[in-house]
Amino acid sequence: MRLDDVHPDLRDMARRAPRVDVGNAAMRVLARFGARHLVPAARAPGVTTRDLRAGSLRLRVHSPGTHTGGALLWIHGGGMVIGAPRQDARLCARMAAQLGITVVAPQYRLAPEHPFPAPQEDCLAAWTWLQAHAAELGVDPARVAVGGASAGGGLAASVVNAVHDAARGRSRGTEPVAQLLIYPMLDDRTATRTDLDALDHPVWNNAANRVGWTALLLGTARPGEDTVPAAAAPARREDLRGLPPTWIGVGDIDLFHDEDVAYARRLKAAGVPVVLDVVPGAPHGFDTLGVDAEVAARFTERAVAWLRDAVAPR
Repeated sequence: MRLDDVHPDLRDMARRAPRVDVGNAAMRVLARFGARHLVPAARAPGVTTRDLRAGSLRLRVHSPGTHTGGALLWIHGGGMVIGAPRQDARLCARMAAQLGITVVAPQYRLAPEHPFPAPQEDCLAAWTWLQAHAAELGVDPARVAVGGASAGGGLAASVVNAVHDAARGRSRGTEPVAQLLIYPMLDDRTATRTDLDALDHPVWNNAANRVGWTALLLGTARPGEDTVPAAAAPARREDLRGLPPTWIGVGDIDLFHDEDVAYARRLKAAGVPVVLDVVPGAPHGFDTLGVDAEVAARFTERAVAWLRDAVAPR
């Protein structure tokens, strides 16, 4: 991919963006350590951040000083193989402060050591925990959204789908009020598109994508096979009717652009209210790696404004 394809305000970010060889086990260990321990602490006025354990579940909870009663289950990215809640602490604290909501971020088990369905099970357990502790958190259980970025966006969609199916199966149950998906990793079939290999997308290219999906699906299927379950790859879900209002944001030079746009169109065709925000010249991770660029700031502002309306009192 040519640097000229990148938005002018993001070119420096694209040049300097880290590229982790996620296929290398030693590099994954270092990247995981960095995400958990080396990311600077993030604070926001009036927000209290604490780490909790609930059995084997690990959670980072951001609580606002003044609460509006809403909440967000936020799931971090990392291609299913790296990452930790701490890497998104700045965004989570900001949303907690600006919207007056509780933000709960789980540390889910990572592939390939813990392939599907372990990451999905951990994120679903975090949803269950948040619902069970809503009263003590000052949260209205009917005003909880689910969101995430990259792999976290894919896991967020998986949680929403699973909760929707469980609630409808019992003819009762609280479902997410909305889903906020930032350049989500939704479709394993992208990893099989050899036409994308030569583009070498900044931050996350298709070689890394292939590693991530192969690790997640270890013991289940290979990326692209017909046997890949929709519970692992949300884009494979056939019936999207009844899912909650959805915001999907992605750059037009992001590896996940095509799959994200296709998912947004399918949701809309199924009658789901959808906002699709495509940013010209924006590569993967631009909103965090290029956080000081105006194009990144405006993107985050639009996402947060949409979330404000989604979790507002009815």
